Amino acid sequence: MEMTTTVPVSFTAGALSEIRRLMSAPEFDSAKFLRVGVKGGGCSGLSYVLGFDDKQPDDEVFEFEGQTFIMNKSHGIYLIGMQIDWANGLNARGFTFTNPNASKTCGCGTSFAV
Repeated sequence: MEMTTTVPVSFTAGALSEIRRLMSAPEFDSAKFLRVGVKGGGCSGLSYVLGFDDKQPDDEVFEFEGQTFIMNKSHGIYLIGMQIDWANGLNARGFTFTNPNASKTCGCGTSFAV
C-alpha cells in the first residue's frame, strides 16, 4: 500500500475518537478503509463523503495521527486544508466539516460550493 505524505485533511481528537469507536464495533468490516471525499448534490452543489469503503484504483492513501484514510485523487482540490470534527452536543451530533475552500455552505453542514 503506497502512502502519500502531504495530508489534505485533518481530524480533531473528537473525530478520531469517534472514528476509532466505530471501527472497534464487532460488526465492523476490517477490510474497509475510511473514505473522505465529495460527491455531486446537496443544497449547495457538492456534499461531503465520510464513511467506510473499498479502496479504488484512483484512491490515494493518507495517514493522520495514526488513522489511515483514502481519498480519490481528484477530490483534493475541494478538500485541501479541511478539518473534520465530531460534535456531541444536545442540539447537534455528528461529524462537522470546516473547509477553507468552500465559498458557500448550506445550513445542513454537509453541502458546499467552491
